[in-house]
Amino acid sequence: MTITSRGAAAPTSGNQDHVALNTAELDLAVATVQANAERWAATSARQRVDLLRQIIADTYAVADEWNAAACRAKGLDPESTEGGEELFSGIGTFVRMASAFATSLEDIARSGRPHFPGPIRHVPGDRLAVQVLPASAMDKVLYSGISAEVWMEPGVTEAELTDTQAAVYRDPAAHAGVSLVLGAGNVASLGPRDVLTKMFEEGKVVVLKANPVNDYLVPAWTKAMRALIEPGFLTIVSGGAAVGAYLTAHEGVEDIHVTGSDKTHDAIVFGVGDEGARRKAANEPLITKPVSCELGNVSPVVIVPGNWSAKDIAFQARHVATMLTNNAGFNCLTPRVIVTSATWPQRDAFLNELESVLASLATRKAYYPGATERHASFMAAYPDAHQIGASGDGKLPWTILRDVPSSDAAQMAFNVEAFCSLTSETALQAVDCVDFVEKAVEFCNDVVWGTLSMTLIAHPNELKDPLVGPVIEQAVADLRYGSIGVNLWHGLSFAFSTTVWGAYPGHPITDIQSGSGFVGNAFMFARPQKSVVRGPFRPAMAPAWFATVKNGAPIMRALLRFEVKPSWLKVPGLIWTTLRNS
Repeated sequence: MTITSRGAAAPTSGNQDHVALNTAELDLAVATVQANAERWAATSARQRVDLLRQIIADTYAVADEWNAAACRAKGLDPESTEGGEELFSGIGTFVRMASAFATSLEDIARSGRPHFPGPIRHVPGDRLAVQVLPASAMDKVLYSGISAEVWMEPGVTEAELTDTQAAVYRDPAAHAGVSLVLGAGNVASLGPRDVLTKMFEEGKVVVLKANPVNDYLVPAWTKAMRALIEPGFLTIVSGGAAVGAYLTAHEGVEDIHVTGSDKTHDAIVFGVGDEGARRKAANEPLITKPVSCELGNVSPVVIVPGNWSAKDIAFQARHVATMLTNNAGFNCLTPRVIVTSATWPQRDAFLNELESVLASLATRKAYYPGATERHASFMAAYPDAHQIGASGDGKLPWTILRDVPSSDAAQMAFNVEAFCSLTSETALQAVDCVDFVEKAVEFCNDVVWGTLSMTLIAHPNELKDPLVGPVIEQAVADLRYGSIGVNLWHGLSFAFSTTVWGAYPGHPITDIQSGSGFVGNAFMFARPQKSVVRGPFRPAMAPAWFATVKNGAPIMRALLRFEVKPSWLKVPGLIWTTLRNS
């Protein structure tokens, strides 16, 4: 099979491009924050903590309005499990990031740098791995069995690790300037989270351009972030590609952050059409100011073969189904290729159970522009795909492309991010478990497109095996992804915020793949390379964020209340709500 384009779909600008461009309004948006850049730089760490606490309170006050708007657009019932998912991914992760930055800024005010929980490990490749979760006794209760580390680039010493944290706060005036954030249209929290990273880690004032797909959220964002808007540290504008093009070239904008596709990045940096293609081939960018970006990925999920019980199969099927169905599959971190062993006796049993779980979950509105066309292009390439659940009336079925030949690196499924309710499965030929893990690393690194995120699932017996266990740990070290999950969906790396979220470093602008730079990074490390999150293979109770819970809405509301103001007094109620609704 021949492919003509790697990466995600081309950007969709929406109908707003037909609206006359109001350049005076855009100039004012830039000038407003530009005039306050030095005042923001002079805002102390303690004052910034107060601003973040106000943002958290204001976000909670507008949470129902924010979530209701998102649920209407995505065809969800706010009182359903899907509505609860939207509440926490769309609002809760923003609150969690604001809280994480506030805690770090409190440390900076007291001692000059954020204090991470540790410990620090020395890992293969002359790297340090720093534990960032659990950070407290409360974390150990709420996230039982879950841990997270941030791995540094090779050569970072323990002394350098701490000496280079929060460099902006040593000389804030030197980092003052205007950043443009081009928001994403799929997850409600992405634009606001990017604002927090630019302002509280990098020290910039910000113009946030909402994406046309979800600019209905601007009224809620304006209320949630009024503590930054009213003093002129942040402005929010709406518009399509023409607005984005004007702002990216604006002389008052010093750097850019975009969440989108590699095609979006290339349109910004090199331009569009034949001239854009020529510029990219010649490495002659139109935009030379710094551009950081979180882009797409064909996220792999590697299933290490083992002797699984029926309960193991059932749990991991729910786990992977949740990864696919979250946000109707419109995530850059949605799994797009499940990598199995051709000789695993339970391969069919697992895939059949996965399809059974998907059949039990209602299909969702395909709200993101171009989804139907992208799905159709995959159906044309893979006519034997398994389509599960109702379609029509604006919905797409859950779809699995089974047994995609792993020997053909040019397969569309390995090279094009579907960005809809679709994943694929491929089997590697391997003589044993060790051989499989080593081949899976090579396949993910060298065949599958993108470097954003992936998950590796392995039974405890394999993790403890004296031959297989070390090979799995070496795989974690060798995999070139910005976030890796071990028995835990890599999406949790996005949610925690004390982790870092972005592509594996090193892509040139002419082959940007999953992007450049990190967001999150609440401990403000100078040279992170990737995050690794780990969880139990089969916990005693399915996580509250699983798509298969009985009613996720009350659980996620309780969790949001906790994140807004953590307290031991809230823990029993949160646990009880979870038990009653799981």
